[in-house]
Amino acid sequence: MRIAIFGATGQVGSRIVAEALRRSHAVTAVVRDAARSSDLSPAVRVDLGDASSVRDVARISRDHDLVVSATRPPAGREGELVETARSLLSGIRASDVRLLLVGGAASLTIPGGDGTVLEDDRLVPDAWRAIAKACADQLEVCRAEEVADWTYLSPPALIEPGARTGDYRLGSDELVVDANGESKISYEDFAVALIDEAEQPRHRRTRFTVAH
Repeated sequence: MRIAIFGATGQVGSRIVAEALRRSHAVTAVVRDAARSSDLSPAVRVDLGDASSVRDVARISRDHDLVVSATRPPAGREGELVETARSLLSGIRASDVRLLLVGGAASLTIPGGDGTVLEDDRLVPDAWRAIAKACADQLEVCRAEEVADWTYLSPPALIEPGARTGDYRLGSDELVVDANGESKISYEDFAVALIDEAEQPRHRRTRFTVAH
């Protein structure tokens, strides 16, 4: 499979690159600055492009089977997630290629609750509220899309570096928690779940989530 990855040098994106290469997929890392690609594997093809540019997304996606976006804006520019989602959807719509979008957990409901989502929970730190709202709005942009082939993957409450075990549990719109009430996964196993979905699609035009 030919996979183009926006945000390929980030914490999530770099693990997705590694997992895709591990399974012998052809990977293109899409970066805005070529200097940021110096740490990528020689097996990765590098292309200059911006996920917020419909033209760039359409051009790059035409040569691929799948587009993955794992971009994150800097603090203070969280709203860019929404416009980037629109650009990605418009770009893949033109080329008829599938989009796998790494989103946020803010709109997941809390297990056993009254439908309260994480974004509305009082335990969410104020510093996270802007990105939480932007991720929730990002998902709504996807859900309003009537043509493009998209999948939105929400992480659990905590995602951090760790081991690649290959094990995870699936969910849809509710936060996945373990017996201790914790919701977490390693970046490495998050990437496993994403590439599993790329290879065997089970969540087309919908959101899913994963956790250990």
